[in-house]
Amino acid sequence: MTIVDSPALVAGGGCPIAPVVDIVFSRWTTPILWQLNAHGRQRFTDLRDLVEGITAKVLTQRLRQLERDGLVERTSHPEIPPRVEYEITELGRSLAPVFAALVTWSEDNLDRVADAREGYDTSGRPRP
Repeated sequence: MTIVDSPALVAGGGCPIAPVVDIVFSRWTTPILWQLNAHGRQRFTDLRDLVEGITAKVLTQRLRQLERDGLVERTSHPEIPPRVEYEITELGRSLAPVFAALVTWSEDNLDRVADAREGYDTSGRPRP
C-alpha cells in the first residue's frame, strides 16, 4: 500500500495527517496532554489548575475523549471522598517527539511568523 492508498489519506480529505490533527490538536487536547506528560498522574482539580483557562465542563469532555482515544487513563479510587486521577498512557507519551519537534519549530520560526503578519497587516491588505 502506498501513501496514496492509505485509509488515513482518504479519511483526511486528501491529507494523511488530518485525522491526527483532529485527535491531538483540538483546542484543549494538546495542553492537557502536555501537562500530563510533564507532571505525571494528576487529580482532576490539579489538572484543571495546570491547564490555564479551561473550565471543569470542558476538561471533563476532553478527558473522556482522550480516554476513549487511548491517550489518557482514568483511575477511580473507591474512597470517601472519591478520588479520580488521570495519567497519560504509553500511546499518549508516544506523541512527545511530535510535541518536541513543534517546540523546536516554534522557537525557530514564531518570530518569522510575527514578522510576516506585521508585514501583511501594514500592507493595506484586508485581515483574514
